[in-house]
Amino acid sequence: MDKRDFAERQRYLININTISTQQLFTDTVIIGAGIAGLRAAIEAASNRNVIVLCKGSLRDSNTWLAQGGIASVLCKEDSFESHIEDTLKAGCGICDEKVVSLVVQQAPELIQQLLEWGINFDMESGDIATTLEGGHCHPRIAHAHGDETGRVIAQGLINKVKENPKIKIFQNFYTLDLLTGEDGSECLGIIGFDKRGLQIIWAANTILAAGGTGRLYRETTNPEVATADGLAMGYRAGAVLADMEFMQFHPTTLYIAGASRALITETLRGEGAKLLDDTGYQFMKDYHQDAELAPRDIVSRAILSQMLKNKTTHVYLDVRHFDKQKFTKRFPHIAELCESFDIDVSRELIPVRPSAHYMVGGVKTDQSAKTNIANLYACGEVAATGLHGANRLGSNSLIEGLVFGRIAGSQAAGSSEAASAHISHPAIEFQIPQSDRTRLDTKDITNSLRALMWRNVGIIRKERPLLEAQEIINFWRRYVMDKTFDNQQGWECQNMLTVAGLMAYAAKQRKESRGVHFRSDYPETITNFEKHIEISRPKMEK
Repeated sequence: MDKRDFAERQRYLININTISTQQLFTDTVIIGAGIAGLRAAIEAASNRNVIVLCKGSLRDSNTWLAQGGIASVLCKEDSFESHIEDTLKAGCGICDEKVVSLVVQQAPELIQQLLEWGINFDMESGDIATTLEGGHCHPRIAHAHGDETGRVIAQGLINKVKENPKIKIFQNFYTLDLLTGEDGSECLGIIGFDKRGLQIIWAANTILAAGGTGRLYRETTNPEVATADGLAMGYRAGAVLADMEFMQFHPTTLYIAGASRALITETLRGEGAKLLDDTGYQFMKDYHQDAELAPRDIVSRAILSQMLKNKTTHVYLDVRHFDKQKFTKRFPHIAELCESFDIDVSRELIPVRPSAHYMVGGVKTDQSAKTNIANLYACGEVAATGLHGANRLGSNSLIEGLVFGRIAGSQAAGSSEAASAHISHPAIEFQIPQSDRTRLDTKDITNSLRALMWRNVGIIRKERPLLEAQEIINFWRRYVMDKTFDNQQGWECQNMLTVAGLMAYAAKQRKESRGVHFRSDYPETITNFEKHIEISRPKMEK
């Protein structure tokens, strides 16, 4: 990659002097408190002391907001082979088949474990109830409290974590950077900020589980905390990032002008909801043989095409044929959401449009959740494990978080290095040169960046807009990345600019269409690109 465009002048976002900074010591520090981070904490605490760092509250995660469910082979009519085949098909040729097999085969055991921990899935005739989603050949989506699966699982894991005396949780703690040794080959812990000021946490093992990049886009299902911090800090530390061009857009989010977007689960379409345009026409049959049950990338592009064709801002989900009482019981969150906007789902259509939803790529790991940096593991949305390939199959994200969270935690628990008394904690002093460039308003830059990403690095991409996105992002970076900030908004802006630049770069490099990455100027899938685009920070920068 072009070092002039992407090499950061600073290794860290802030000035660091470890001697004068408050310091803590632990065996394992985990950044992120979604399903992957919480599951990793539980596993690591079987043998080690653990600190979990949470940017906001424990409810501020993509896990908490997840509606549809969690994918697993749970009935005799289904099979591992079928789930594997569906995942590989969705991934468009670049999944890691060994990882896919690993996740699919471990899934039922981990679902059963959640049940034993008191996490109540919806049941039917004594078994876990399952439903169908797009891209799946069998009903294998387990759900809890209707459409609040993520919240139920997250709360159950939070309860389990809080019971363990070996785990400490720091909420409202903003992790700034991963600390590495002088040659960058080993992770030593983190530096972060909370109400007490700067904090250094030295750790024998660090688990990066701070997923979520949706806030890089104007239209997103993600909470405010999803500003790509984990990817940015991993990149600055020297971790290899892969598949950064693959951003998944969810086809159906509630569209109310002036209101933030809210997810309308794919399970609705799995259970019979229809997509209609403004004329009442059921258009999906024109775009794919599976109509509403086509993969997410196809449905998103179809909706966008229909909107452009009819010059409208949205399309509609039709659930009027559902029994209203059953609908309210099966989808309580969506029923409450629609009611809050005075939408009577028994008589009216639900306005929807696509929004940025899930980062398929991330910090590259192997099957043991290891990154290229010693003692640094990654799991959940922040990681690129090879499971999803070019397009995540619906409801495979929560199960990936469970599987690789357990793996990462197990690695930390069993590591011979995991003993806080032997943690290397060298003196680190880092000073950012004073900048004489104009200081731009980071809030304005952030809002402009989100609009730019939506326009130029969105659902449909093309060479010139991608090049323009890089040029504009690099211009902003020259005036933002050379500054030191003492507030979260500034640090988030720097992280968002870093990751947005990497995404635009990768999208421009992949001159084909594959999975969620669609190039209107290269609409075909090309064998030469049956590979991963990897990006890492140039070694010359310190």
